[in-house]
Amino acid sequence: MQHSDPLRHHHSASASVDDVDDFLRHSSSSSIDGSGFYSDYPMAMSGESSPFIMSPWHQSSASPFPCNPASSSTSSSSTACLIASLVREEGHIYSLAAVGDVLYTGSDSKNIRVWKKQKDFAGFKSRSGLVKAIVVAADRIFTGHQDGKIRLWRVSPKNPTVHKRIGNLPRLKDVLRGSLKPSNYVEVRRHRSALWIRHSDAISCLSLNEDHGLLYSGSWDKTFKVWRIADSRCLESVIAHSDAVNSVVAAAFGGLVFTGSADGTVKVWRRELLTKATKHTPVQTLLKQESAVTSLAVSPAAPIVYCGSSDGLVNFWEGEMQLAHRGVLRGHNMAVLCLVAAGSLLVSGSADKNICVWRRYGAVHNCLSVLRGHTGPVKCLAMVAEGEAEELGGGDGDVGAGSWIVYSGSLDKSVKVWRVSEQAPEALLRVPVTMPVDMEEAAD
Repeated sequence: MQHSDPLRHHHSASASVDDVDDFLRHSSSSSIDGSGFYSDYPMAMSGESSPFIMSPWHQSSASPFPCNPASSSTSSSSTACLIASLVREEGHIYSLAAVGDVLYTGSDSKNIRVWKKQKDFAGFKSRSGLVKAIVVAADRIFTGHQDGKIRLWRVSPKNPTVHKRIGNLPRLKDVLRGSLKPSNYVEVRRHRSALWIRHSDAISCLSLNEDHGLLYSGSWDKTFKVWRIADSRCLESVIAHSDAVNSVVAAAFGGLVFTGSADGTVKVWRRELLTKATKHTPVQTLLKQESAVTSLAVSPAAPIVYCGSSDGLVNFWEGEMQLAHRGVLRGHNMAVLCLVAAGSLLVSGSADKNICVWRRYGAVHNCLSVLRGHTGPVKCLAMVAEGEAEELGGGDGDVGAGSWIVYSGSLDKSVKVWRVSEQAPEALLRVPVTMPVDMEEAAD
């Protein structure tokens, strides 16, 4: 089976940053002429000759703005600034999860570090499998690993620095009970079968739907599985794609779930809650292309879905029931490895080591900042409202509206902490980087 994670060579235990960069350089294309999908949609302004790239504003803001950690908001001339770098020489950073002023980081050292107010606070370690995904539900932490296991941890109510592993998904008793019935086995590859409740390859992504108490896991085994958080039971396994599932997102609208795969497709699934299980039905294929889909994000503020690909592009769609393609964002020249959306912002991280901060105005997106500072591919992102990151950086709590804290994890073994504002300089508002499709067609 072809494995899709551009940062791991099949099941190798480790890969150097140089190997990663070389692999991505050969697997990411700056040209889109070979894709039949893109020929159906006019492209947005982009590239070295775009007004945004050539503008003096872009040249002066391409580097991160250092800012005073004591400052409670960004300055009027800056939309983003670097607050801190968190470094602990344990391994390349593959996953992040942020809740308030607490940050969890996962790496190929198998360690999960806990940071509080930018300080190294605690840590816990799994026995095997690099940590590819982390999600937090109340006092429980779910981690997805390269070895195909999902591990469940709990914070000690007496000592917040202590994290105890309280189980795996699936539960051992479910595995033992299920193994007695031949009908519970499915073929996972030629001449090999496995229990349907178990992932047979690396866990690539996790997503929570806290309203319904569900956890979604995507895997290189081409499936996504649905777990009930209350009792850790696997409710459903869906063979979703013809290649590895790289991203799964449970949307906050319409009972929809989105999956992106190395097969180049983005699919929409509708969730139906049954008495003792769930049922997910495919309702739409948003994208079909040659380049692998590497990341997905759904804006919580609007029914918009973003998709990052190995060709460096970010496509997006809008609509609650039937989603329609609205445009393409061009800000990277290598694979878009991670996306996160909050408020009116989208943040994209790439193998080109840069982070783009986009602001949405309807279907028009402007690139507010290009954050540079990492020396390796940006593999993961997390984002919280600055007011939720209590006293982050020593602020007095009087934060400006639309101010966010963005964490970026990289294969340079560091996590950088940025303060990002939704407010844009007036000059930038006159220079759109992307236009909705219908506006471009009208201009032709």
